[in-house]
Amino acid sequence: MKIGAIAPSHVPSNTANSIQVMKVCQALAQLGHTVKLWVPGQTTSPWEQLSGYYGVTTPFEISWLPLQPNLKRYDLALSGVNRAAGWQADLVYTWMPQAAVYAQVRGLPVVLEVHDRPTGKLGPWLLRRTVNMRGCKRLAIITRALVRVLEQEFDLPIPPEKVVIAPDGVDLERYDALPDAPSAREMIGLPPQQLTAVYTGHLYAGRGIELLLGLAQAFRQVHFLLVGGNPQSVENCRKQAALAGLTNLTFTGFVENQRLALYQAAGDILLMPYGRIIAGSSGGNTADICSPMKMFEYMAAGRAILSSDLPVLREVLNDSNAAFCAADELDSWKKGLQALLNDPARRQAMSMQAKIDAQGYSWKSRAEATIANLV
Repeated sequence: MKIGAIAPSHVPSNTANSIQVMKVCQALAQLGHTVKLWVPGQTTSPWEQLSGYYGVTTPFEISWLPLQPNLKRYDLALSGVNRAAGWQADLVYTWMPQAAVYAQVRGLPVVLEVHDRPTGKLGPWLLRRTVNMRGCKRLAIITRALVRVLEQEFDLPIPPEKVVIAPDGVDLERYDALPDAPSAREMIGLPPQQLTAVYTGHLYAGRGIELLLGLAQAFRQVHFLLVGGNPQSVENCRKQAALAGLTNLTFTGFVENQRLALYQAAGDILLMPYGRIIAGSSGGNTADICSPMKMFEYMAAGRAILSSDLPVLREVLNDSNAAFCAADELDSWKKGLQALLNDPARRQAMSMQAKIDAQGYSWKSRAEATIANLV
């Protein structure tokens, strides 16, 4: 099948939505489909560069389309669908409601991924049109919580047969033969025998960075490895750590996705300190509807997970594969971390269960579910 993918994400970019788009397209290609992705931009990047940056190994075609800023990417949607139709795509796969509507006008089957509440004056209307128009379609919605939000907050009843719950996923093959934690630490230049807690991801508001600094101050015997973040955010965190006199913190800044698993493997405990308000790369609060990629990566890494107890995360995590703390409450996190440090057997049991549970969340199986029986 020929699948034309249309995404508003810039490529390359280290935002979560850009990484997610590339992982989805790779998974569709791995299923044997011919995939072509249209994204905004004027500067092309060679596949060799993108492969390491995103940790993707199965190639697919990418085409960059210039935009007029005042058109708010409606030109991307129109141009992308026209090009997909001209390419004779059997299916349009998109993250843009405006592209989904136009593809249905053109008579093309559509998958629309939905990761957040619709925004702007036309966002709710476009999503409603996608649902109500005739034609072959599917909404891939990342959490059950988001389905409820769309139905209750936007008065948008979605026929169950038109929806697949599609949490984010993980490249399981990259986690198959990871070294043990001390060996991984040695490979990236950290003290191999020192207990290590790892956080990977951006340093946006709501990601728990202040809480991590508080934990580092309370647990001087533990090394805290923070992987990711844009240069300015990393510099700000380094300054805060220096002012607090903390020497048990390492900030790596951006690490290419293909090497991320090794850094996660370096942890005895992997941290997900999400707050009650989480700012995404494009703004807004996603704390009640999110499906973090790092959650599935942590599970596949086979390490103990210490997470904020947000209801939406319980769609995947539970008391057998993770430990939970109250969001934004440092005392709760101190108790949670201390309990795991004191109980290696519990850490081991949680790690094993998390790795088993991760097997159901590969990008490839996700792709199979989203396009099944559409064409």
